[in-house]
Amino acid sequence: METDILADVKEYYGKVLGKSEDLATNVCMTPLTSVPKHIRDALGAVHEEVQAKYYGCGIVVPEHLEGAKVLDMGSGSGRDSFALSKLVGKEGFVTGVDMTEEQVNVANKYIDYHMKEYGYSKPNVKFVLGYLEKLTDAGLQENSFDILVSNCVLNLVPDKKKVLQECYRVLKEGGELYFSDVYADSTLPEHIRKDKVLWGECIAGAMWWQDLLKFAEEIGFAKPLLLHSRIIDIVGKPELKKIVAGHTFVSSLYRLFKLPAEKQPSCNVLYKGEITGYPQEIRLDCGLTFKKAVPVCVDSTVATVLKSGRFKDEFDYQASSCCSKALGVSRGRI
Repeated sequence: METDILADVKEYYGKVLGKSEDLATNVCMTPLTSVPKHIRDALGAVHEEVQAKYYGCGIVVPEHLEGAKVLDMGSGSGRDSFALSKLVGKEGFVTGVDMTEEQVNVANKYIDYHMKEYGYSKPNVKFVLGYLEKLTDAGLQENSFDILVSNCVLNLVPDKKKVLQECYRVLKEGGELYFSDVYADSTLPEHIRKDKVLWGECIAGAMWWQDLLKFAEEIGFAKPLLLHSRIIDIVGKPELKKIVAGHTFVSSLYRLFKLPAEKQPSCNVLYKGEITGYPQEIRLDCGLTFKKAVPVCVDSTVATVLKSGRFKDEFDYQASSCCSKALGVSRGRI
């Protein structure tokens, strides 16, 4: 069955859909939202044909990307990858991986265009054909990426735990998986999970959000951090809405960190305000925002997240006896 689903999804995105307007529902679309100017500029610089073949449900551009090595999981025509390649700069590098040959071909077609637009003398982005459950087969090595992003793709893969295991394997210690996806309020019944169009529309493969929390813990990720979530009011063909009647779907942006075994103690942290696009504050989780120069007492998990990865030099740290009042994260509940 899994092989059949992957084949159906490849056909849907490679042959059935020619542009985002061909989608049968609004689920694989990104709603208007407020983002920092540097992100808007990077997304706006992407070639119009690449934009036209974009299918995603969120903005997957995390903070502090300069010099980072990024993997775009399910990169499609390359919209997010090209925006990220601008933001990581000449010293960073972005790899996009996708199982649909037609989409990868579009992305490869526009590498030179974007490098010229950005003023780069050599490419800092590449696209490879491969399956998210088999990143080794695509030539992607263990402990090799600072950041992984994914935009409405996990729902298109039957074996989600295997994908998350692969994410954990290729991430560096202290690295982050930053991903937007569609979730369901329960495990979906077979009559939904067997519908080919609903698979392509990011609905039939939607994971029960509690499964994400369970898989993350079993694999070794820190507690999921939820940045934001919205209920999807499905708009589209009436016959599809009828099939999913009685089920609620949400689009959520999560971040998962791969942390070292040795955890940092609770401490006071002060954000320096030096990350591009975030001069006054930065949000780690829907319940945890750091304002510039304002001390915040954080628990061991948050302290380890900040100290073990790319945020290390963006904060000042002070020893504290605030353990009983230390702030943690939302625990990922939608």
